[in-house]
Amino acid sequence: MSGKILIIGAGGQIGSELTYKLRAIHGDSNVIASDLNYNNLALVNSGTFEIIDAMDYASIKICCEKHNIDTIYLMAAILSATGEKYPMKAWDLNMQSLFHILNLAKAKAIKKVFWPSSIAVFGPTTPTEDTPQHTIMEPTTVYGITKQVGERWCQYYHEKYGVDVRSLRYPGIISWKTLPGGGTTDYAVEIYHDALKQKKYDCFLSEDTALPMMYMDDAIDATVALMSTKEENVQIRSSYNLSGISFTPKQIAESIRKQIPEFEITYTPDFRQQIADSWPSSINDTEAREQWQWKHQFDLDGITKDMLKNLSK
Repeated sequence: MSGKILIIGAGGQIGSELTYKLRAIHGDSNVIASDLNYNNLALVNSGTFEIIDAMDYASIKICCEKHNIDTIYLMAAILSATGEKYPMKAWDLNMQSLFHILNLAKAKAIKKVFWPSSIAVFGPTTPTEDTPQHTIMEPTTVYGITKQVGERWCQYYHEKYGVDVRSLRYPGIISWKTLPGGGTTDYAVEIYHDALKQKKYDCFLSEDTALPMMYMDDAIDATVALMSTKEENVQIRSSYNLSGISFTPKQIAESIRKQIPEFEITYTPDFRQQIADSWPSSINDTEAREQWQWKHQFDLDGITKDMLKNLSK
């Protein structure tokens, strides 16, 4: 590869695993990880690492010049539950950082951009079952608003300035490697930790709240597949619907009981229930499957087995 890759927000849930995957593909020296601090020491020590504030255009630009960057993955964001507590902070970070990267690409300082969107772009007026790619989007969370607006800007920069920007609407992501980062789907990670530690879990969503979910391995594979697809095959420049599976807290508890029969679950819905109720229960991602051959690997029992096996280590 001629230029190198920069991952902004590499210390986060998806960013950290994406860094390792891209380093395995392109080589440690070709993938620069960056974040606000050195908190994720394993990541910091695994290859080249830079301190970068996603809000600081100058430091991003300097880093791109220093390392001959041609592709940026912008993974820094304030997520749904945290965004409701700090609305203006979430708006500023999520939007400002995106403009910085799009403007670098517009100025031809970089060639390619990945920016993650989310199922949070949808709202209570969106069809909830098998939600199509093109549909009503009236998000009711700050996070969802920033992602919907971000999608429009990505498409605008592509059409007006030829920016090669690519995006996925991630569902809830489940991973054993990193702790949850303040999202509404965090229960699906917390539940496995508590199942092993305490054999019980108090869920902040009601038992029949179905949400689109995906195992981290699948999410990373989808990201890599989209970014390595030929430019002419990327026909959607707002953001692609992406789907793995959908399940409820009750179903995940049943899956865990197959491995830990004594596991118990209780339900105490909090403010995150309202957020979850505004999101789809299942996603139609036909475009991703047809245009760049996306295919998920993990079902719920497969996720449960892998989570419990790795966490118990």
